[in-house]
Amino acid sequence: MTLERWIRLIAGSLILISLALAHWVNLNWLWFTAFVGANLFQSSLTRWCLMEDILVKLGVPKKQP
Repeated sequence: MTLERWIRLIAGSLILISLALAHWVNLNWLWFTAFVGANLFQSSLTRWCLMEDILVKLGVPKKQP
């Protein structure tokens, strides 16, 4: 999988997990959902994403050959 697909998978998973935790554990987990959404918004404006930097260091390819 490419870097972009990993980022989408991780972001989507974090949002769904935090929504489930907010429903079954505590509503304060919605703050984590907002944090993930704010980071997605920020990365669309600045073209910088911390998760992208982390995944590149872990060896995830940017594009498939």
